[in-house]
Amino acid sequence: MAHTTLIVDDDPTQRRLMQAQAERCGFQALLASSGQEALDILAGPKGRNVSLVLLDLVMPGMDGLSVLQNLRPSHPSLPVIVLTAQGGVDTAVNAMRAGADDFLVKPASPERIQVSMQNALKLKALTGEVQRLKKVNDGRLTFGDLIAESPSMRVVLRMAERAAQSNIPILIEGESGVGKEVVARAIQGGSDRSGKPFVAVNCGAIPDTLIESILFGHEKGAFTGAVDKHIGKFQEANGGTLFLDEIGELRLDMQVKLLRAIQEGEVDPVGAKRPVKVDIRLISATNRNLQQQVQEGKFREDLFYRLNVFPIALPPLRERREDIPGLVAHFIRRFAVEENKKLVGLEPAALDMLVNFNWPGNIRQLENTVFRAVVLSDSECLRMGDFPQVAHQLGVAVPATHHEDDAEPIARYVPVAPPHAPALEQGAGRADGLNVVGVDGHLRKLEEIEFELIRFAIEKYEGHMSEVARRLGIGRSTLYRKLREMGIDEPRAGAA
Repeated sequence: MAHTTLIVDDDPTQRRLMQAQAERCGFQALLASSGQEALDILAGPKGRNVSLVLLDLVMPGMDGLSVLQNLRPSHPSLPVIVLTAQGGVDTAVNAMRAGADDFLVKPASPERIQVSMQNALKLKALTGEVQRLKKVNDGRLTFGDLIAESPSMRVVLRMAERAAQSNIPILIEGESGVGKEVVARAIQGGSDRSGKPFVAVNCGAIPDTLIESILFGHEKGAFTGAVDKHIGKFQEANGGTLFLDEIGELRLDMQVKLLRAIQEGEVDPVGAKRPVKVDIRLISATNRNLQQQVQEGKFREDLFYRLNVFPIALPPLRERREDIPGLVAHFIRRFAVEENKKLVGLEPAALDMLVNFNWPGNIRQLENTVFRAVVLSDSECLRMGDFPQVAHQLGVAVPATHHEDDAEPIARYVPVAPPHAPALEQGAGRADGLNVVGVDGHLRKLEEIEFELIRFAIEKYEGHMSEVARRLGIGRSTLYRKLREMGIDEPRAGAA
């Protein structure tokens, strides 16, 4: 779940160095040697995964400014960091006007590049969160804003899209926390009532003595404490959508008045002399079996058939596991912004653990679990240990953190890093040894060769860190220090 950055530079050495720097920061990297190649990547299937672009400004053929001008119409929110050896003020101004998010002069320090990348992603996440909240507030959330990769959810959303085109009453069924209100908001946003009021009422959370007043309103002086006129939720939703959540919790006498309001399109405020006409789109939701409640006499049959005109059943999260990675990524981005955390992503092992959990509390439980992990995390990547409750319930042994002062590693360790060496590129590969000459014919930097040598040794000795340190002729504590300096997480304990 690491972010992917697209590196665009005609100089192979610069591409290689920028790739190494990006991967040390926890990013995956795609490489393009020209502006046109970069646009082709962004237009293809790999382009959907690109979170950030590092763009050289001066290139033969299509230069960086032309690339910016061509990608902005199709990728308006994609962060782009421009790098160039020409650091004039006019150049920087032109790049920023063309849509660059930051401007760096080569050679930029690794720290400056890392800060720029993190700031660009943070700004993107913050902008996305603001846009999402604005859509929710304006009643313009659409089906395209929902995370639905699973086949079962795609079927559900196709049905909901059809229902949104009419004014038909909808009953959304599903367990608590599956996202019934979010789907209701998407139905509103996909209908001709988009942008109109969306009023949500939790019928199970309203005191019995107040429910009539809250739903239908009251006149001033209608009862003790009614010091002002209150229009009620039906009138608040006039012209828009009224969402009645947990409709099965409504008491029987209120069900009669609700049925009349739906049938007649008017409400009787408490203490009013005449009814008030309302124009609403009604969407109801329940986590109960209303048909069974009808048989038990706990829910009116006539109201049930009035609400159950177009039923939509939302599957629980355990039946739509394909949606979990997208939901986790969304929650990490959202909470990282809210909590001012520099999170890059999630360990694959941690994601596998979350996908395999049953989530009895569904999306709401997943959201709160990720929130807790983000708040408590001090690293740039969430790990299995950040989800102790999930690990405990699954019976998963969380790998212990290695300390340099330990006498011996407990077992084999595998470094958490991208599977390919960032310093390698076509023409600069290795066979049985390591190349010390780059594709430009010049010696490679010592730092690059050392990085590659350590990675090669870890692979060769299958992650046995004592053997790696002995063969390299350095102490184990020195080896772990170098791994941290290179941006590689300390290896985790695994099976021997």
